[in-house]
Amino acid sequence: MTTGLELQRLGIVMEPEPGNPHEVEGVLNPAAVRGPDGELYLFPRLVARGNYSRIGIARVKFNERGDPCGVERLGIALEPEADYERRPDGGGCEDPRITFVEPIQHYVMTYTALSLTGPRIALAMSEDLFHWERIGLATFAPYHGIDFVHVDNKDASIFPVAIPNHVGKMQLAMLHRPLFPGTLPEETVCQDLPRQVDLERESIWISYCPMPPEGFEPHRPGLFNSHHRLATPVSPWERLKIGGGTPPVLIRQGWLIIYHGVSEMAKPGSDKHQLCYSAGLMVLAKEHPREILYRSEAPVLKPESPQECQGTVPNIVFPTGIDRRDDIGAPDRFDVYYGMADSRIGVARLDLPEFLSLGGGADPPEAKGVSPETNFTMVTPKIVLG
Repeated sequence: MTTGLELQRLGIVMEPEPGNPHEVEGVLNPAAVRGPDGELYLFPRLVARGNYSRIGIARVKFNERGDPCGVERLGIALEPEADYERRPDGGGCEDPRITFVEPIQHYVMTYTALSLTGPRIALAMSEDLFHWERIGLATFAPYHGIDFVHVDNKDASIFPVAIPNHVGKMQLAMLHRPLFPGTLPEETVCQDLPRQVDLERESIWISYCPMPPEGFEPHRPGLFNSHHRLATPVSPWERLKIGGGTPPVLIRQGWLIIYHGVSEMAKPGSDKHQLCYSAGLMVLAKEHPREILYRSEAPVLKPESPQECQGTVPNIVFPTGIDRRDDIGAPDRFDVYYGMADSRIGVARLDLPEFLSLGGGADPPEAKGVSPETNFTMVTPKIVLG
């Protein structure tokens, strides 16, 4: 892949509406998906007072150049109602991703459900994007002593087609990043340098769920019972944490995902740790996306504008939605929708060249040793990951 690949900012598409109590603390981290009518819809996280989050729905407006320039608000898609979305002080439905899953001919939303037990991955399903049916929390089988059930988990997304698991069975596949104790960036930033990275507990994972031939039944979420560790922090810009971003999109070279990484920024005149969220790019193999074909060594988008550097949580660009621009005859153009400092929603343009020179750090499981560039250590896992 060419070096220097970056996203070109197109501007802000959504910010809190004055006088709207649902948005008083921010609009951010939207899903982006084309509806049956061909229109593009955003599903932003709407934050009311007290960090009470709903998932809205809005239709994207485009200018004469074909660039997104704003939205038309259409209401609420989901708000906290289920037990796993509520807590005494509120609760939340947060940070959705939406994929049209071809084998079941439905849209599937993954989102973060916030309850007293902490953030967990929840799923909902729709035929038309306007009527959603909850199908519950994602459930996971343990894997070689790793417990995915009793830990925080978020930033999940689903592949649009069936994917072969480690034994070749075609299944529903989900990217997710479990938040094991001690792996939050607020925790890893306090560790002594060089920092030892736990490959098992600081990674993005792919987990697989059996997909019955007759389709996916609402109210009966399947068990994600096959797991594969995908990627762990490698580069300096992501040394404290990596996590999911946009849902996988198939390009000529494989599955494209824009993911997030966290590093530390120097804060003048202060000894406090200042975190910086940036975005990177991965390409996964088409047939077996457990294999990373490319991973950006530098961020393709990092906080630079005032709206990205100042807000509810400063210095954040957080990619969650992606739209291939087939509608204007530009299949190699992708518009990436992202949260800006947990306050607004921006959009940036990615133009992929016809040919990509694949390569880059794929984080092989056997990696170990100290990297002078990242100033942390990657250690061999204690278990063999399949």
